[in-house]
Amino acid sequence: MHHDRILVINPNSSRRVTHGIDTVLDAMRVYSPFPIEVIDIPEAPAGIALQSDADTTAPLVQAAIQAHKAAAYGIACFSDPGVTGARENAPTTPIRGIGESAILQAMTRGDRFGIIALSHKSILRQRRLVRTMGLCERYAGSYPIETTAEGATDSMLLERMLDAATHLCKMGADTFIMGCAGMAHFQQNLEHQTNRPVIEPTKAAVALLIGDLVLSK
Repeated sequence: MHHDRILVINPNSSRRVTHGIDTVLDAMRVYSPFPIEVIDIPEAPAGIALQSDADTTAPLVQAAIQAHKAAAYGIACFSDPGVTGARENAPTTPIRGIGESAILQAMTRGDRFGIIALSHKSILRQRRLVRTMGLCERYAGSYPIETTAEGATDSMLLERMLDAATHLCKMGADTFIMGCAGMAHFQQNLEHQTNRPVIEPTKAAVALLIGDLVLSK
């Protein structure tokens, strides 16, 4: 086992989502001096759609960090469940949530960011995260695509994401954040078609974790 690894935790029990995250991170492995591994939490909910799901998952995330040794941890859910508590238990270990990481990166790429959300329900959690970070003035808003990867073709999903980006532009956004780890494979296409920076949250978190570990050497 590599104790110098970066461990990315999918805080739900979906093997499909875990595989998708693992595939997205292949692009990061090429550049990372540290091994990047991905696990999920079998006893967690199958998905995190509500705040109650995130609340249920938080202690499971903290337990997973205790059980799996690594040099740094990424929590691959935009709600960042368990991150704050985990930092209390391991204050010198880099622990980053993908929601917070994506927002931090977006602020270095433009003036105001907008978030492409899966649903209206997820927008409520996104607003809370932005408010907790004290960044309301940099937040143009969120816009939902109101669908899931299971219920639509890739072309339909991309069309809805482009429509969301158009609305976010009108709301004042000059940078877009993908509000779900499952959107990752649309990043390059969306960036090309909008001609704006598009932030993929899991890669943003891992990039920051690589930086954390390099800077600590």
